Amino acid sequence: MSTIVEVKDLVKYYGKGENIVKAVDHTSLKVERGTFTAVVGRSGSGKSTLLQLMGGLDRPDSGEVIIDGTSIYTLNSNDLTVFRRRKIGFIFQDYNLIPSLNVWENVVLPLGLDGRKTDEKEIEKILDEIGLSDKKHAMPDTLSGGQKQRVAIGRALASYPSVILADEPTGNLDSRTELEVLAVLKRCVADFNSTIVMITHNETIAQMADAVMVIEDGKVVR
Repeated sequence: MSTIVEVKDLVKYYGKGENIVKAVDHTSLKVERGTFTAVVGRSGSGKSTLLQLMGGLDRPDSGEVIIDGTSIYTLNSNDLTVFRRRKIGFIFQDYNLIPSLNVWENVVLPLGLDGRKTDEKEIEKILDEIGLSDKKHAMPDTLSGGQKQRVAIGRALASYPSVILADEPTGNLDSRTELEVLAVLKRCVADFNSTIVMITHNETIAQMADAVMVIEDGKVVR
């Protein structure tokens, strides 16, 4: 296996003096291509900040994030935006679907933003993978929480990114739906050779991943 994501000595502090919060504190890690990696930590451990830095949504105080051979913080803002759109898929706890777009339109949205043509066969394949082929014309407000999260997974897959970053993707779901969504994520790794990094506070969920990293006080401790 080859390394697809490498984090080198990453630092992000907030505040000053006695009020300083070391959200990410000289953290380094590697993620192998085609794996499902869970990053586990309590609330306030720095895991969401780490994910935002890995995804180029926030800039670190120092350190480096390398994705598919590109050191992302050497890019200017415009180039980083384009890189994010093409190379990084995001799945958030609250789905972030566009309420005025149907399932199909939400899934292909990243392609449209990037000015790319939609390969309808590929999108059909993704919808089949996430179990929503029969819901492609449905609007978000008619979907269950689990279905909404599966749409978000489909949207993250649509541009075939180098890595998908998932921030507590099952946090709003009941335990049965949670397992269904995790099963979809695992299938995506197997069938699309996707690389997924998932943040979670739930160690039981994390055990479904190929690799588990534990973060405490802004540092990966194992």
